Amino acid sequence: MDTEVDIVVTWVDMNDPAWKIEFTKYAGKINNSKNEVSEARFRDYGFLKYWFRGVEKFAPWVRKIHFVTCGQKPEWLNLSNPKLYPVNHKDYIPEQFLPCFNSNVLEYYLHKIPGLSEHFVYFNDDFFITNTVGQERFFKNGLPCDIAAFRFNSDMSQWSQMLKNNLRIINKHFDKKEVMTKFADKWYNKDYGKKGYLNYLFKPCKKFMLLRTHHNAQPFLKSTFEELWITAKDELTEASAHRFRSSKDLTPELFRTWQVCKGNFEPYNTYNDTKMFPLILKSRQAVTAVRNQTYKLVCLNDNVYIRNYERVMGNIKDAFESILPEKSSFEV
Repeated sequence: MDTEVDIVVTWVDMNDPAWKIEFTKYAGKINNSKNEVSEARFRDYGFLKYWFRGVEKFAPWVRKIHFVTCGQKPEWLNLSNPKLYPVNHKDYIPEQFLPCFNSNVLEYYLHKIPGLSEHFVYFNDDFFITNTVGQERFFKNGLPCDIAAFRFNSDMSQWSQMLKNNLRIINKHFDKKEVMTKFADKWYNKDYGKKGYLNYLFKPCKKFMLLRTHHNAQPFLKSTFEELWITAKDELTEASAHRFRSSKDLTPELFRTWQVCKGNFEPYNTYNDTKMFPLILKSRQAVTAVRNQTYKLVCLNDNVYIRNYERVMGNIKDAFESILPEKSSFEV
């Protein structure tokens, strides 16, 4: 495959004095009782160097890495690396929405990043590559690889409310029966296995439900963002005013679901080689998965209520060192 594929990754360091001043100005102190301003939303594990090592060792085909921050950089980062393109929020987000502490808003405008390829993979800084992964894991025949499978949604969390906001836009512009008939081979694909059974169960339903979300590195077409901004400009602009996370937000799942409904994807069961570990519940399993390279992609999901936090993070660091002990060219 000769498609040029970029990576976009967002990062923040809450210990940066300049960031603290800006944050305090708009939000006051970190408040762990509120999800949108909790420590877990902004703190840095200290694992970013392993993120870069993983990309260099396991995905050397990447053309560019667009490293998105509010102007921050780790002291060890080698800015002269030819693959590294630092991106400041002000480089691609309209000035009236800055400073921004809402990752959703940072993601609405990814297509505005200067020099971004049409084909790119979006990472949060807690998504890691831990085993060899080829371009074809993310793109096939020029289209993103993804799973089109419904899921139940019974919780009342802020995140679930955001996903429902996405669905209002999706159901406004797509007819479920028409989409699933037109792209039946992609919706009723045998490779999904048990993950796809709700597609059959929910077939009589007139409206789209939430899709399964593997919560990890997500391939996108830049043109998907451009098209959605033409179609849903008012909704996205209104949501851009939310400086911190809000139940009225839209999320990147909107762009992903739009991509799927347009048929702009190749069926792939992303759960085969991808795993999200909520560290509050599965820190031991996360350590084992990293050390044994069980998956190609893992998410290490932070939480303010993790017990023995320092010990947990130390164990994860040791696991990363066991598979990625050597400095990458992204480190000075």
